[in-house]
Amino acid sequence: MCLVAPTAAWAQASFAGAVKDTSGAVLPGVGVEAASPALIEKVRTAVTDGSGRYRIEDLRPGTYTLTFALSGFVTLKHDGVILSGSAVATVDAELRVGGVSETVTVTGESPVVDVVSTKRELTLDNETIRSLPSVRSYSYLLTTVPGLQTNNNNVNTGPVFAIFPIHGGRGVESRLTVDGLNISNPPGGNQPPNFVADIGNAQEVTMITSGGLGESETAGLTMNIVPKQGGNQVSGLAFVSGFSEGMQANNFTDELKARGATQPTPVFHVYDVNVAAGGPIVKDKLWYYISVREQGQRQNTLNVYYNQNAGDVTKWTYVPDLGRPAFSDRTWENYTPRITWQASRRNKFSFVWDEQPVCRKCSGTTSLTGSPNFIFPTSPEADGHGEFSPQRVQQARWTSAVTSRLLLEAGIGTTYYQWGGRELDPNPTRNLVQVLNLTQTIVPGLVTPMVYRSQSWLNNTTRGSTWNASASYVTGSHSMKFGYQGNYWRDYREIHVNDQNLRYTFLGTTPLSITEYANAYNVNAEAMQSSLYAQDQWTSHRLTLQGALRWDYPWSWFPAQTEPQSRFFPGASFARIDGVTGYNDITPRMGAAFDVFGTGTTALKVNLGKYLQGASVSNLAYTANPALRIPGGGGGIFPPATSRSWTDLNGNFIPDCNLTNPLAQSPTTTGSIDSCGQIDNLLFGSSQLIGAQYDPDLFHGWGLRPSDWSFGASVQQQIFPRASVEGGYYRRSFTMFTTGGTVTDNLLVSPRDLATYSITAPADSRLSSGGGYTIGPLYNQNSGVFGQSNLLIMSTKKVGDDTRVFNGVDLTVSVRGANGFTFSGGTSTGKVVNDWCDIRAAVPEGMYVGVSGLLNPYCRVESPIQTSFRGLVTYTIPRIDVNLSSVYQDKPNIGTDQLGSLAANYTLSAADQAAAAAQIGRPLTTTGAITVNLVAPGDLYGPRIRQLDLSAKKIIRFGGQRLTVGADFYNLANNNVTILFNGTFVPNVAGWQSPTSYMNPRVVRLNAEFSW
Repeated sequence: MCLVAPTAAWAQASFAGAVKDTSGAVLPGVGVEAASPALIEKVRTAVTDGSGRYRIEDLRPGTYTLTFALSGFVTLKHDGVILSGSAVATVDAELRVGGVSETVTVTGESPVVDVVSTKRELTLDNETIRSLPSVRSYSYLLTTVPGLQTNNNNVNTGPVFAIFPIHGGRGVESRLTVDGLNISNPPGGNQPPNFVADIGNAQEVTMITSGGLGESETAGLTMNIVPKQGGNQVSGLAFVSGFSEGMQANNFTDELKARGATQPTPVFHVYDVNVAAGGPIVKDKLWYYISVREQGQRQNTLNVYYNQNAGDVTKWTYVPDLGRPAFSDRTWENYTPRITWQASRRNKFSFVWDEQPVCRKCSGTTSLTGSPNFIFPTSPEADGHGEFSPQRVQQARWTSAVTSRLLLEAGIGTTYYQWGGRELDPNPTRNLVQVLNLTQTIVPGLVTPMVYRSQSWLNNTTRGSTWNASASYVTGSHSMKFGYQGNYWRDYREIHVNDQNLRYTFLGTTPLSITEYANAYNVNAEAMQSSLYAQDQWTSHRLTLQGALRWDYPWSWFPAQTEPQSRFFPGASFARIDGVTGYNDITPRMGAAFDVFGTGTTALKVNLGKYLQGASVSNLAYTANPALRIPGGGGGIFPPATSRSWTDLNGNFIPDCNLTNPLAQSPTTTGSIDSCGQIDNLLFGSSQLIGAQYDPDLFHGWGLRPSDWSFGASVQQQIFPRASVEGGYYRRSFTMFTTGGTVTDNLLVSPRDLATYSITAPADSRLSSGGGYTIGPLYNQNSGVFGQSNLLIMSTKKVGDDTRVFNGVDLTVSVRGANGFTFSGGTSTGKVVNDWCDIRAAVPEGMYVGVSGLLNPYCRVESPIQTSFRGLVTYTIPRIDVNLSSVYQDKPNIGTDQLGSLAANYTLSAADQAAAAAQIGRPLTTTGAITVNLVAPGDLYGPRIRQLDLSAKKIIRFGGQRLTVGADFYNLANNNVTILFNGTFVPNVAGWQSPTSYMNPRVVRLNAEFSW
């Protein structure tokens, strides 16, 4: 008699259970074998301990046969046990007395309720992945996970850069791993980079949503891809899919036109070609698997056109060529060989090299994120191709089953890529001044910020390496694991602007201000982290307890750097210095699972743990880099700069002032032709190269990293064989959420040096109550401190509270292959509350969420309760072998943050500034425009996003081979919901909330696959 029930472990699956005789007495010394074609070593073994329990760790997903043998008892075999994800399948056995040659073979249904684990996960096997109407990208699979928020809300036609926090989490908390090794992204917080995961050749993909133990640094979702590794039989596939412009419907409606969309944005073509094969080099000893893949697509960029004045030194305006829409084209290539080597009976190695050139042949314009420019709409002459070449991932892993109780594991992986918008070749705009027009009219009725005339570009390289080692000791009742994790990150940046080192800011056709840059500029940084953890899982009767402690210790440094002399900057050299010398954090995690009735059909689960914001180059005192402490900053994306107001009195679009003079100039005071204000940072360009100072306590100590406590309580219930439902309550409490752990305080500016004022929202029927409401308090620096800077960067903990709290409920349903039918999906309902008012009160002049605290009164914001539904279904019609599948999502239009609502960025008019001046008794001190958001975060959202995708495939079988041909239908309802909005607000002028991106139309994608 056998009982099968899944439990939780990390990375790879395991078997565990108890063996008894027919009287119920435990049987020590029983030999247990787990055999599967998925194992290159064929079989793994264990022996029951004194309590009759066994456990076999680190097994690849697949179908297994378990054999239980003890002298004097009938040998028992359990066939067809399927392992998947990071589950531990509990297989209990009952042996009866009999002859040693007698064998009983049984099969049984695997329960779907996990009664011994608090980890929650969703696992998709290769057959399900290949059946879905997907582009075989990991970003598409994310759309099936309840509670998840992603940066990609459009119809998925190709690989995209994905950010996927869960349950109100930080954007940098998610992780993408291949065979348990993280794919590093040093510049971005170590969440996934522009890596193209070949999930069509994955054996399975597991998404762990909560309940991680000591191996987890963050509480975010971890997607682990288990790649195919070959086998003793040669197998493979050839796959092709794609569509052309004529295979799309038209969803460019009159309503979109009325709201400011000027053109449809068809995807002109998409293609995906993949050939893969694997098999034995030496049977049971050396396996290979190799995949070659190329994908591509091209799509117009909404409301951006080529500039008729591009490259003309005499022209200062953007004149769209409405017959030449801008476009973004992308190509992705994968060349991925993998080797698995069973070096001895106990030792196994695997090696992989994944080479991924991105956009080697692109001609469109795409920003550094891999999608059309994400900061401002950018004219093609001022944008780049968005190359990520070379891009490669290399990995090696070792496992050794030393004894039936002791398992050793180690691995190392590296990620390397070049990124950023490189310089166009040729670049006819290099000697031209760039222009940012805050109110550019693209076509009548559409007003938006626009960058044009000259390109800024990046030559950036980054490398991330991760390595780990662990020892698992299993006694049956206990499963203990002790591990070490190490990381190294390197982020080198080279930042360029035009040879004039200038940008002009216009308001319409009127010059408003000048930005002066240091150019070119280098920003280099490196960091490492060491982590230790210990965890245990203990099962006694119907109760399972688990616990872990984890210690993290990251540090960072900045190598020697040389900055060249340029027009406004004298040049500088910096010696190597340390950043963070060591942060220490010990974080506990714990949980309990209880089999409520002892029948394996109802489970109560509770987990609680403290987790950290993931460490990387970008959040380990990154701004302590002396290259960033030059007055004027730049943050590593832009070179250091300073701004000054400009009145073009003679209308020639040339600032007729001495721009190397930092002080104010005018015809009456200095005899200049134009009026140019004082630069906003008088230290810029000076010989004082260190801008901000740092609190020494920021570089080392205990508990300085942003963190969160994650709590979950759920009940899981079997509703019929192979089907279950789970309802759970989840709460996450974050520290230092908005500030990210640091606050920048200008010591020359205190709250008493600020004048308080408010503004009145303009009368406009599009605003709440037609406008006319008060926005404030806003602050303005007194003239005695305006332009003065003595910055001190300190830990948020020294300033005040900065919190986020998420509360939510998830309801999920799972049906696993019941009569050819699979379903996975559910709802997630929740809200978040952010509160950083303590920080704004103490340091109002700081920058928070990209906006000066002087102009951001929304320090306590609350989202409404929001509900999303996501689900997938597959069904194979028997006899005719037709596979039908569908993915449906119905979710708020929010991106990665529930407070990611619509903005109304209003530039104060002269009358507004005069009214504010009347309140404070003096003119406002400012350089350039003053912009205030008229709508609080959480108040206004776009329409819900609803998308239904459908696939139909005919399966033709002959011998051991299979041909599948079919069609995928994306956005079946042909919805055209706007997913990105113009946030520039001009009173009673069309353009606000005009679409900058809307859902791709319905498309039919043909596909065919031959597998053997």
